Amino acid sequence: MLRKKAIIIITILLLVMAGSLIVAASAAVDQKGVLAGKVVSVLASGTAVREGDILVKVETLTGAVPAARATTKGVVAEVLVRPGDSIKIGDIVARIQVAK
Repeated sequence: MLRKKAIIIITILLLVMAGSLIVAASAAVDQKGVLAGKVVSVLASGTAVREGDILVKVETLTGAVPAARATTKGVVAEVLVRPGDSIKIGDIVARIQVAK
């Protein structure tokens, strides 16, 4: 009887842990800018991206350079900046819905 209860408790704990991993995997990931400046281009919401793809470019003395790159594979769920906006280092510029 005691062994049966232990198996049921362990099974429930494993199901809860698996469920929380699934929820965490489907969450949107914030993408932060690594350069400050005036935004000159952004990727549109709904665009599929891979890790390393350019999300936002800013104007510098040498021209437009990437200010934020995708850190994961997925779809751009939300873009929080527009061309003409000024951003600082560490500002959240977009959110990516992680690919399953």
